[in-house]
Amino acid sequence: MISRIVVAAGLVAGLLGAAPADASARTLLPAVSMEAVLKAAQIDPRRSDSAITPGSGDGVLLVEQALSARGLLDAAYADGHFGTRTVDAYAAYQRSLGYTGLDASGLPGQTSLRRLGEQRYTVTATVSAGDRLTYRGALMNARTKAMLVEAERLLGRQLDITQGSYNTGNPGSAGTHDGGGALDLSVAGMSAATRTAVAKALRQVGFAAWVRTPAQGDWGYHIHAVALADPDLSPAAQHQAGDYYLGYNGLANRAPDDGPAVAKRTWEDYNR
Repeated sequence: MISRIVVAAGLVAGLLGAAPADASARTLLPAVSMEAVLKAAQIDPRRSDSAITPGSGDGVLLVEQALSARGLLDAAYADGHFGTRTVDAYAAYQRSLGYTGLDASGLPGQTSLRRLGEQRYTVTATVSAGDRLTYRGALMNARTKAMLVEAERLLGRQLDITQGSYNTGNPGSAGTHDGGGALDLSVAGMSAATRTAVAKALRQVGFAAWVRTPAQGDWGYHIHAVALADPDLSPAAQHQAGDYYLGYNGLANRAPDDGPAVAKRTWEDYNR
C-alpha cells in the first residue's frame, strides 16, 4: 500500500509540473566559442573604435561579465568588445591563477577560459597550440608545424625556415617571435611571383603572411608569417594578427596590406 501511495504521489507531481530534484544539474549553460573569443582578442584592441567583431560579441560579453564579477573589469566595459581594458583584465585574471609571461598576456587559453566560466558558461571550439617541437632546426609548436606542412603541400615545394617561434631577445623581430605561431622563411632564389605565391599559400591555411623587403626595414627579402588564433602568440604577434584582419601590413607604420588577397581564415576554418 505504501509503495502505491509513493507512486501515486510521483504521478501527481509529474502532472503538476514539479521539477525533478536534479533539474539544476541539467540546466544548460551558455556556450563561449574559444575560436571567436581569440579572434576578437586579436582584432578589437587594434580597432580605432569599439566595434564588435562579428560572431564574437555574445561570447566576449560572457567573458567580460565573469571578469567584472571578479572585480577585474569595470562593468562599463562589459560590452562585447574585447578591447585593451578587457585584455588587461584577462591578463590580471591569468596572473591571479599564477600564470606568468606568455601565459598571462591577456590572450585566453583553454584552461583559464574554462576556469573563468565555471557555473557561468561552457567553452566550445577550443584551440590548442600543441606541444613545442623542433622542426628543420627551428622551434615551433605542433599547430604551426601542421600549418606549414599543409602550405608546402599546396605549393609543391619545401620552404627554408630562417627563424622559428619562442625566440626571445631578438631586437630585429620587435617581439613577434617571442611566442608561438611566428615564422620567418627564406625567399632566396625566388622570383617576385613565387614569393607572392608562397605568401598566398600561407594565408590560405591560416597565417597572416607578408613578403618583407629591404625598403621596409633593416632586413633582406623574406616572408614573415604569424599563425592566426595561436593561443601562444606574443603581444606583438597578436597585434600583427589583428592588423592583418583589419587590412594593414603588420608593420609599425600600419600601411595598407601589400600581400595577396585571400579569404581571411584560421587553421581551424581551413580544416572545416
